[in-house]
Amino acid sequence: MNFEKAFNRLIGHEAGYSNDKRDPGNWTGGKVGVGVLKGTKFGIAANTYPNLDIKNLTIEQAKAIYKKDWWDKLGADSLHPSIVFQLWDFAVNAGKPRAIKELQQVAGVPADGLIGPKTIAAVKAMDVNDVLLKLTAERLKFYTSLSTWSTYGKGWTNRVAENLIYAAEDN
Repeated sequence: MNFEKAFNRLIGHEAGYSNDKRDPGNWTGGKVGVGVLKGTKFGIAANTYPNLDIKNLTIEQAKAIYKKDWWDKLGADSLHPSIVFQLWDFAVNAGKPRAIKELQQVAGVPADGLIGPKTIAAVKAMDVNDVLLKLTAERLKFYTSLSTWSTYGKGWTNRVAENLIYAAEDN
């Protein structure tokens, strides 16, 4: 899996500009009503980038942010390509520590939120399909635990369903 392919898939999930006041990610403080309502564009959210001009963000700028801050920093390059994409998309949508901890839980290693040699070895020792299915299950369980599930759950579920199709294609 290379960044270009992953980015094109990701952008298919992430719409243009959204300024939904019910979405905690749209607020610079990360909670509804906390900070400034700046929104999200191409999945780049105000809670993660509070000093960025979200509304005027270009697709090229978003791509550079995803490459530098998300793809390069995930540390999953040596894993199977289908796992890399699923983990990266989960990280973009729910945060790197959350996605990595769920992967570590699936692999049976201490969940510290950092991909290191133990995590990589444990994941590589597992069947790829087992990792994909278990990680997807943990992702769905996480989403359903959120207070915003009733508002955004359908979109998250559709995203995961589309990603399962990608997982089948990649594996």
